[in-house]
Amino acid sequence: MKKCGVWVWAGIWALTGAAGVAWAADDGKSPSVAKPSLTVTVATPQMGSLAQKISANGNLAAWQEAIVGAEANGLKITEVRVNVGDRVQRGDVLAVLQADSLRAELAQAEGTLAEAAASAQEAKAQADRARSLQQQGFFSAAQLSQALAAEASAVARVQSARAMVQLQNVRLSQTQVRAPDAGVVSARQATVGSVVGAGTELFRLIRQGRIEWRAEVTAAEIGRIQVGAPVELKAASGQLLQGKVRMVAPSVDAQTRNALVYVDLPAQTGSARAGMYAQGEIALGQSQALTVPQAAVVVRDGFSYVYTVGAEQKVSQIKVQTGRRSGERIEVTSGLKADARVVASGGAFLNHGDTVRVVDAPAAQAAPAAPATK
Repeated sequence: MKKCGVWVWAGIWALTGAAGVAWAADDGKSPSVAKPSLTVTVATPQMGSLAQKISANGNLAAWQEAIVGAEANGLKITEVRVNVGDRVQRGDVLAVLQADSLRAELAQAEGTLAEAAASAQEAKAQADRARSLQQQGFFSAAQLSQALAAEASAVARVQSARAMVQLQNVRLSQTQVRAPDAGVVSARQATVGSVVGAGTELFRLIRQGRIEWRAEVTAAEIGRIQVGAPVELKAASGQLLQGKVRMVAPSVDAQTRNALVYVDLPAQTGSARAGMYAQGEIALGQSQALTVPQAAVVVRDGFSYVYTVGAEQKVSQIKVQTGRRSGERIEVTSGLKADARVVASGGAFLNHGDTVRVVDAPAAQAAPAAPATK
């Protein structure tokens, strides 16, 4: 009997306990819906016009480089008037060579010219007399011919002597080494006291002080680049420069499969110098793109993801492909629908399937007042 009573009470307790549990589940104190893990704002992808650009690397180089050499042979440098970095104008004297021997040779050539001129004058007088006497019958035709030939030879000697004077003047002028164009001296080999030969390099000039950017692009990108396209680049010195495409190389390097794009830069390049490395972007125009806020894109394990909010406030992790950036927005090239509700920020703290609370985006804060000017 005692055992029967225990079994009866156990059954009653089981029934009432189960009912109590059921009542507790229905009293609203135990949650039946998961709590939101994060409060977020959502954004809808937008279609907009973004600039198309090609990123490239390359070196800064002289637009054109002029080599200034000695034209006279075997002369000693007596004076050097410029150094590396100096700006020169066309015709400026860069160096002076010893000219004593050339002046003496010029004087000798001028004496020879004077002598030839006197002989020519005498030969002309003889020819004039021969013509007169021949008309009077005192000179034969052979004698007249000899007088005219002597006159012609004297005139030829004058012309030869005059040419020698001109040559000596040219050689004398070559003792002053002049700049062939305006520019900046980029190299100097001239040293006072050294004897130079004809063709010896003395200076190098960056013509007009202009430098250019020689960007390397792939063969697939050549056809997209147009002459005159704007370019923005940053030199290794930190200098930001604006330029324009001057020319696209007509051939591709057989080893690297890259081609050069020549970009003209302004005359004043600040701290940028020829030989520096630079990175830049070549503009190709505008095109339509689907964009989201950059903060909406989360990078995990080398892949890009965005989180979209569904009907039950649950988020879904979606893998996307990204492209260009413009300000605070980034292009999504694939993986996202145009009408999706994207978590605008805070995606790094979410996981697939989390429940979130969606709130309206806060109004833009007023810009701070500008400081008063004195």
